[in-house]
Amino acid sequence: MTKVILSWSSGKDSAWTLHLLRQQPNIQIAALLTTFNSQANRVAMHAVRRALVEAQAERAGIPLWAVELPWPCSNREYEDRMRSACQRATAEGITAVAFGDLFLQDVRDYRVRQLQGSGLEPLFPVWQIPTQELAREMIAAGVKAKITCVDPGKLAKSFVGQDYDSRWLETLPAGIDPCGENGEFHTFVHDAPVFSSPIAVRTGEVVERDGFVFADVLPE
Repeated sequence: MTKVILSWSSGKDSAWTLHLLRQQPNIQIAALLTTFNSQANRVAMHAVRRALVEAQAERAGIPLWAVELPWPCSNREYEDRMRSACQRATAEGITAVAFGDLFLQDVRDYRVRQLQGSGLEPLFPVWQIPTQELAREMIAAGVKAKITCVDPGKLAKSFVGQDYDSRWLETLPAGIDPCGENGEFHTFVHDAPVFSSPIAVRTGEVVERDGFVFADVLPE
């Protein structure tokens, strides 16, 4: 049995990675690993509230490991804190880290490089699945998500806060990846095959900050 820690962003690709891993009888998911902006008490990139990520982990039945990041956070500080998380993982008998990366080779290469010598093997269960196919498969399987963040340089602000569903995909402009792999948008999953029950949420305030547009997702 291989004990794995899953890099958990709170979004759809993380949830689908967990879904695929759970279908492998030789894999045990030991923990979900999430980086938090400690000042904002939110997921570092997606800006999702910590309480909602805790609700995801509870419904997945998997412990949540929080990596606390200061704000601002240098790349060196980020890598130091991730290294500490990796050391904790190996001390607990974990031998692999899974990521939900799809096709950005430079991101994959960075992860592989950072794990060299750590005792942890990088896993990429959704790597190079065609994203149009993947998006529709996730939605058909019951993945439900909110658009939490968009890059307005790539995608109109009006897309933020909406539901990630088939209708939403049909409205995407040409050239926008349907899984947002180029950073066009990020999501929060509130229901998925890996959850014991849905998380009731609603869309709150929309703000523009640091060059991105964020929709606050609130528990109902």
